[in-house]
Amino acid sequence: MCRWLAYSGTPLLLDTILYRPKHSLIDQSLHARMGVETTNGDGFGIGWYAPESGSDTPAILRDIGPAWNNRNLREIAQHVKSHLLFAHIRASTGTAVQQTNCHPFRHGRWMWMHNGSVKGFHEMRRELSLAVDPGLFLDIEGTTDSEVMFFLAMTLGLEEDPPQAVAKMVGLLERTGREHGIAAPVQMTVAVTDGTTVWAFRYASEGGARSLYYSTKVDSLRAQHPDATYLQELSEDTRLIVSEPLGDLPGAWNEVPEHSYGIVHGGHDSLHEFAPIMP
Repeated sequence: MCRWLAYSGTPLLLDTILYRPKHSLIDQSLHARMGVETTNGDGFGIGWYAPESGSDTPAILRDIGPAWNNRNLREIAQHVKSHLLFAHIRASTGTAVQQTNCHPFRHGRWMWMHNGSVKGFHEMRRELSLAVDPGLFLDIEGTTDSEVMFFLAMTLGLEEDPPQAVAKMVGLLERTGREHGIAAPVQMTVAVTDGTTVWAFRYASEGGARSLYYSTKVDSLRAQHPDATYLQELSEDTRLIVSEPLGDLPGAWNEVPEHSYGIVHGGHDSLHEFAPIMP
């Protein structure tokens, strides 16, 4: 499986988010505690927004090597600031280790990343791919279930209503899975953003979904930990959503409930129940 994080809030150097925490995503690439695999070395990717550039599309850096020793990632992280970052470290579930299979995936202003798998994807791949809107199909570059999930969600209305589109996408996967004799095809945590709002989903067709956590509000953490000076640098709209906690500060992390999704926008966040919708 994989590990990922989504950051929204005070513009920070990427180094502050990716490298400096005690159990940073870079540390997790070698020493994941809650994933199926301890090591996530089958590639990585980061995507970030830079409004000062005049573009509303995110910049993307992806590579097939491990994140822990990538000099280009380290160099960029020490010089680039962003208010909205996606970062992903990959452990392949069977598809090729190649750049086009590394997350996050991008279409226009949208970014998407996924941890988990679609059971039986090899058998269902042609059918699911043909369900993608023909106008989007040629934009699929890789061979992963994750990317097909993204473009199915785009096909089913991601730009208009992300929670409903993801619910329809999962419903389509489960219906197709059952038609192929697969009772529980979906295992996922997913993050998606349009550059302004972040949506994060935790769901499994059967059994426990992969781990997912969100950070406590900054003002609450300041009250609990007045000596944590780094909290003074963060605005109250700062939020992190992570596959596993980046540190052990008491009260800093909260588990996302099973079968739910969260929305982060402009300093406000909310949790909602999630259930598939049969398309």
